[in-house]
Amino acid sequence: MGHKIFVNSIQLYAYHGCLEEEAKIGSAYTVDIEIDTNFTEAALADDLSKTVDYVTVYNIAKEEMAIRSKLIESVARRIGERLKVECGKGNHYHIKVTKINPPMNGNVGSVSVLLTV
Repeated sequence: MGHKIFVNSIQLYAYHGCLEEEAKIGSAYTVDIEIDTNFTEAALADDLSKTVDYVTVYNIAKEEMAIRSKLIESVARRIGERLKVECGKGNHYHIKVTKINPPMNGNVGSVSVLLTV
């Protein structure tokens, strides 16, 4: 493929986690999506319909983050599945979901999962 599109630092507030408190108070998250694709045709034609629309990527992340899950692994999986369907099966997607300030017994700035589909 040779080309990459990055949608970085999508900042969202969501209610994921195994603890009941997390379902009530929520937490800050970031989502980063890297897309391995080929946008030669889009670049030559200057045509959005021939590439991945960043707005679609953002909306998928936002909508899936709004669905409560115990695990951010589950959220990453849902985002990946929708990207494949709505943005092209021929692309590869790297979805990183980061929970800022997770409730742990320690000083941890964030935890992340990275899924490639």
